[in-house]
Amino acid sequence: MRETSTGTVRFKLDPKNPPKMTAQQMKRLREMKDEEIDYSDAPASPRDAVWTRPGALIPAGNKKQITVRLDADVLEFFKKTGARYQSRINAALREYMKAHEKAS
Repeated sequence: MRETSTGTVRFKLDPKNPPKMTAQQMKRLREMKDEEIDYSDAPASPRDAVWTRPGALIPAGNKKQITVRLDADVLEFFKKTGARYQSRINAALREYMKAHEKAS
C-alpha cells in the first residue's frame, strides 16, 4: 500500500541546539518596534483577565490523592493548557480558598 502525502511539514525544536539567526535577522529584530510585531495568530486575552506570577508550588508530600468529578468543559479547558493541568486546577482552588478565608 502506498502512503499519500498530506502536505504537513513537522519540525522539532531541540532546546540544546536552537536554530541560529543570521546577522541580518538579529539586526532586524533589534530595530523592530513593538507596533510592528504581528500578533494575529495569538488569541486575544479576556478584557477582565488579571495576570499574576504563580506562587511557589506546594511540595508533592503535602498532596493527597482523591477522586473528584469535574464538569467535562472545565476539565477540557484545563487539559488544553498543557502539561501539569492538575497543578493549575489545584492553584485555582487555592485562590478560591484564599478569597473565602479573607471573607470570613
